[in-house]
Amino acid sequence: MAHKKISVTLVLDIISAFARFYMAYVWIKAGLSKFSDQLAVSQSIEAYEIFTPEWSHYLSYIIGPLEVCGGLLLLFGLFLRPAAWVGQVVLTLFMIGIAQAWLRGLGIDCGCFAPNPNDDAQVMNYMMTLLRDLFYSVLMVWTIKRPFTKFALHP
Repeated sequence: MAHKKISVTLVLDIISAFARFYMAYVWIKAGLSKFSDQLAVSQSIEAYEIFTPEWSHYLSYIIGPLEVCGGLLLLFGLFLRPAAWVGQVVLTLFMIGIAQAWLRGLGIDCGCFAPNPNDDAQVMNYMMTLLRDLFYSVLMVWTIKRPFTKFALHP
């Protein structure tokens, strides 16, 4: 029985490690992609037709650094549960934004990893984007419930 408990614990640790480090990678990759072209990021945000052009411009300067910071918190294991909660809130808001754009028939690029709002070929597949983000959401909730604290600087 002890052998089975060790195996279950090991599997849960592997899932927790994957959730933490994969989402760190996702947040850092998404954030870094927004550093190179603020205009494209601003236009991607504006395409959702939620924020004014002025607010889209302001958000374009903060969203990338915030995503990178969130990813670094997960990577280094700093405040794992709070970082995962913030990530979950951001994902939920983003999924709401995608869903409202889809329901309104907007043909936009999500602006996630390489924003290019002027490329018609990059109109997102709404269903696949929402399913991807649902998967990310599951990983964030897993990290909230069972964070991988090994190698964490401040779990």
